[in-house]
Amino acid sequence: MDIQALINIIFNSRVQIFLASYLVWVAVCWLLVKWLTGFLGKIVSRTETEIDDIILQEARLPLWLALLVIGFYVISMTVGLPRMAALRIERLTELSIVFIIIYLAARLAINFIKLTAKTRPSVRNMIPTFNRIANIVVWGVGLLMLMDLLGVSVTPVLASLGIAGLAVGLALQDTLGSFFAGLYILIDQPVRVGDYVEIENGLKGYVEKIGWRETMIRTLPNNMIVVPNTKLSQSIITNYYLPHKEIACLVEVGVSYDSDLEKVERVTCEVGREVLKRVDGGIKNFEPFIRYHTFADFSVNFTVILRVAEFVDNYLVKHEFIKALHKRYKEEGIEIPFPIRTVRMNAKN
Repeated sequence: MDIQALINIIFNSRVQIFLASYLVWVAVCWLLVKWLTGFLGKIVSRTETEIDDIILQEARLPLWLALLVIGFYVISMTVGLPRMAALRIERLTELSIVFIIIYLAARLAINFIKLTAKTRPSVRNMIPTFNRIANIVVWGVGLLMLMDLLGVSVTPVLASLGIAGLAVGLALQDTLGSFFAGLYILIDQPVRVGDYVEIENGLKGYVEKIGWRETMIRTLPNNMIVVPNTKLSQSIITNYYLPHKEIACLVEVGVSYDSDLEKVERVTCEVGREVLKRVDGGIKNFEPFIRYHTFADFSVNFTVILRVAEFVDNYLVKHEFIKALHKRYKEEGIEIPFPIRTVRMNAKN
């Protein structure tokens, strides 16, 4: 196209009307979006939830772009364009609206995940992964739309992507299984970051991180153990922080058959009460109690029920309780028997 032809197009009366009308429409859209978001902003600021704030913030740009696209289409059709150009503009408008909707949906999904991460810290580790997936989806769809607009058939591309996706899925089935297992753990929350858990193989520790492939558990000796999410999701898990952190601390004790069981109960509860008030981790207002349960070979056995703030506190509370109970039993003359075997021998003349 030579310069003279370009000048003729620019100074064409229809083009001039289109440009002037579209510039006015852009200015009107800018003012309209600014006024509308300001008006709605005052309304949503009065609500307690953050969801409406996120929707308003993320909808500002897509709304403005959608108005620009619609205005471009309406003005183009009003001015009157050749049929081929009108069909291309119509197709461009449809693809642009679809792309804007997908972009808005992806942005809202990411922001809702970030909002969930405020109350569920374990979700925070997955935000970068979700962000990358959302970007790939948005730009991938945008590229396919551009190819379709330029007349390039996307059917072979989609078929190739389907075959490639199947091959990648088969090659990375363990990785994908761990990824979806991680999603299950984050959504259903059988374990959370910071929980003290025990897996069926006897592994115990604090959940440090829930990633997209594995979960990291820190044991009490301060070792870090990495558990694949697929293994964790299939295991029987004891979560000592659910439904509450407070748990019962059970101590097994046995006393002599010659003991006054009423006195044993009173003394034991007094010691438990004193230990819970003195030791860090004990529930100070909890009233200890005991339950006799077995006539054993050498003793009457019972369980002392104490209560601690969380699972690891039971080690110190139990330690201090056994020391205090042993001392008090000596003072009160209560015997803690040890196994005795009696051997009778018949003397022969």
